[in-house]
Amino acid sequence: MFGTFEFGLPDDPRRARRPGLRLWLLGVPTTLAWAAAGWSGALGLLDGFRLMSLNRVDTWGADAGPAVSLVLFFSISITVASSLGFAMLWGGGMSLRGMGVGFRASSLAASLGIALGTGAAIPSWTPPESVGKRLPSEPWTDVDWIVYYEPYLVPAVAGVTALVMIMVLGRAFVTRAEADDRAQALAQTGRQVIGHVIGVEFTNVWVMGNPRFTVQVRFPADEGERTVVATMITPPLQAPARGSTVKVTYDPRDPDSVRIDPDPADRAAGGNLGAFLPPLF
Repeated sequence: MFGTFEFGLPDDPRRARRPGLRLWLLGVPTTLAWAAAGWSGALGLLDGFRLMSLNRVDTWGADAGPAVSLVLFFSISITVASSLGFAMLWGGGMSLRGMGVGFRASSLAASLGIALGTGAAIPSWTPPESVGKRLPSEPWTDVDWIVYYEPYLVPAVAGVTALVMIMVLGRAFVTRAEADDRAQALAQTGRQVIGHVIGVEFTNVWVMGNPRFTVQVRFPADEGERTVVATMITPPLQAPARGSTVKVTYDPRDPDSVRIDPDPADRAAGGNLGAFLPPLF
């Protein structure tokens, strides 16, 4: 089995930087680009489909010049918005946790921009030729009434989505800030010792080509030898093995605050590549 592959670099909390200014600077133009895409998409695409659905009116005839121009503007806007959204994905940092924050921020910019753009387009939607019935006299169904209120439903749904993303993103920022504070405190006040790997298990997960392991490590502490179980992501040539050494950073006041890192001076690491490398055939 080739295992599971995850996209993102291993997270090092001691080097982590809160997204802060980068995400905000990218978020403003991304939101504006999505607003332009929402406005032009509503008037250039959804408006015409709405009319054809409600009254069977062909809005793409010889006088459809403005609609065609709006479709072109929509194509350019959504291309720019998508590119900026992809940039926001990496704005949270080159790690799985940072990319998660970037994805939430990008989703917030998209939903907020669409809500603003489609909301601004509400007065410009073309009114149907007849309300409540198709031409000449076929009555509307429940679906037709939903389509009729589409100018209000689209920005409303996007706005609710934006509110949800604000709460999710706010919680993600708080969680990440707390984790960074704990990691920084551990790096500044923690003690670093050399531990020995007494058990290792490959989790069958790969992160950007690097295997993830669950390791059991024994290391000296003030109260005597301690044994902890933790996960670590390493390059294949630094993969832990039984008997290899690792760097252990721990907080004497908090037994649960422990970080395990590869030991560059260890010669036994990487000696068990066959236990986790995927088969060639």
